[in-house]
Amino acid sequence: MEIRKASSQDAEALAALFNHVEDSGYMLFNPGERKATGIQMEKQLEQIEKYPHSVFLVAASGHDLHGYLLLAGNGLERTRHSAKIVIGIREGDRGKGIGASLFQEMEAFARMNRIRRLELSVIANNAQARSLYAKMGFEQEGVKRESLYFDGKYHDEYFLSKLL
Repeated sequence: MEIRKASSQDAEALAALFNHVEDSGYMLFNPGERKATGIQMEKQLEQIEKYPHSVFLVAASGHDLHGYLLLAGNGLERTRHSAKIVIGIREGDRGKGIGASLFQEMEAFARMNRIRRLELSVIANNAQARSLYAKMGFEQEGVKRESLYFDGKYHDEYFLSKLL
């Protein structure tokens, strides 16, 4: 398994991975609510390449993608040192160290690009993701109470960060 930057050749596989991960119920979108396409992913990858404080990483074995991590920075002077993270791992590949490997590669990129603050959010009931984030050194900063509604009830969202 290698961790590398996503390329335009990954667009179709990346779209399929996005759709699979979103069907888990742990992402912002409800299962089936947004269907990523290869064309959309190609455009997103092109946009990310324009921003030096952003990177789209994938965990791959050959042409198979097992996970992704998007680090989205910005160019504003006051917040250039901060970046937001979105991560997704294929269901059958969770708990195998892929997430940790993606985080390690992302942190190396962040340090090289003088990104000091990493941010992410997680649904409160996603214990497996919260465990990974704690293992990677993220700390909870706040709770967005009842910010999400699914499965007939309201759910909290936790905000986490890590300083490098």
